[in-house]
Amino acid sequence: MDTLLMVSAGLDVHKKNVFACVRRTDPASGKVSEEVREFGTMTDQLLEMSDWLAAAGVKDVAMESTGVFWKPVWNILEGRFRLLLANPHELKKVPGRKSDMKDCQWIAHLLACGLLTASFVPDRPLRELRDLTRFRATLVAERTRIVNRIHKVLEDTNIKLTSVASDVLGKSSLAMLEALLEGETDTARMADLAQKRMRAKIPQLQRALQGRMTGHHRFLLGQLLDHIQHLEGQIATLNARIEAALAPFLTEADRTRLDAIPGVSLRTIQNVVAEIGFDMSRFPTSGHLSSWAGLCPANEASAGRVKSRRAKDGNRWLRRTLVESARAAARSKGSYFGAQYRRIAARRGRNRAAMAVAHSLLAVIYHLLVHRDLEFQDLGEHYFDTLHPERLKHSLIQRLKALGYDVTLTPPEQTAA
Repeated sequence: MDTLLMVSAGLDVHKKNVFACVRRTDPASGKVSEEVREFGTMTDQLLEMSDWLAAAGVKDVAMESTGVFWKPVWNILEGRFRLLLANPHELKKVPGRKSDMKDCQWIAHLLACGLLTASFVPDRPLRELRDLTRFRATLVAERTRIVNRIHKVLEDTNIKLTSVASDVLGKSSLAMLEALLEGETDTARMADLAQKRMRAKIPQLQRALQGRMTGHHRFLLGQLLDHIQHLEGQIATLNARIEAALAPFLTEADRTRLDAIPGVSLRTIQNVVAEIGFDMSRFPTSGHLSSWAGLCPANEASAGRVKSRRAKDGNRWLRRTLVESARAAARSKGSYFGAQYRRIAARRGRNRAAMAVAHSLLAVIYHLLVHRDLEFQDLGEHYFDTLHPERLKHSLIQRLKALGYDVTLTPPEQTAA
């Protein structure tokens, strides 16, 4: 293999130690020399390693993405060296490794030969924004789990509030739950706490609120509602923090253009921007971005036979956000995305349709971030009908004939006459 870097370094990162290898190639003779040292992962030990690498003339350093253990090493070396984070799965695919070679030596060798593909590691401000949005996602998931637990407690008390109210934590439902916690037993009085459209369901609420709530159930319900209130306070604090962190990068005009996409909300914009950033130059095309996110089918074929089309693993945080937005866009009326979802769901199922719409949403977001002067324009729900009108006409005629009808078509100009 040709050597591209005369001096390179590879790091094998663990929780408590780091093995570092400095690889040098003599330009005249081509002779290779390697020096391996072990360092701890305390800050002073990582600084010592950084000084040793700099003294050895190293400018390029590569390491594996091992859990979260690479992050403190990256933070210490960032700004002093050109860093490359490699995917462990790709390292295993490269042939030629000797059995007595350490991981750090192999990484330094591949880096010197230019055989490593860099993983996307955003700058520190974007990494901090990622931490905030991902923490918020875990809190929202925790809130959902607590809501499900409230459902179980109510079912255990024979109270069927969730069978009448769609949101157990809506204003009306929450007022009734608080009345139950205070020991209220009059179902008519509790049902009268319903507000707005819920007042039309007062008779059903009176029947649903008949149950057997004990002191044990009141204790559990009170703890769960307190937990919900605490989580909502944390989520509100994170929302404010995320908005402040995003303000210097995303202009109001960009926010408006992205918000015009069906199914895309402010939270979607925040999550997507936190994962992919603002600089789209690292992704040559929208296809590269979709592949990195794990939103496009795999291409595993051999000898003309397709082995698998299953989407590969990608950025699960980004994929989850876009699939949620895709399901929301599928319910939009008069939208291209709704038509795309229904068209694919009829043949391949709802999950694959949601993935396809998520792929389309990411492509639209990519182009809007690349071209800041573009505005989103929906193609409309009849877009697919205009692609092959003759094929559609033939299909509809055959379906009518299968139902026993004789079909005669009249051109539009004759109808107008």
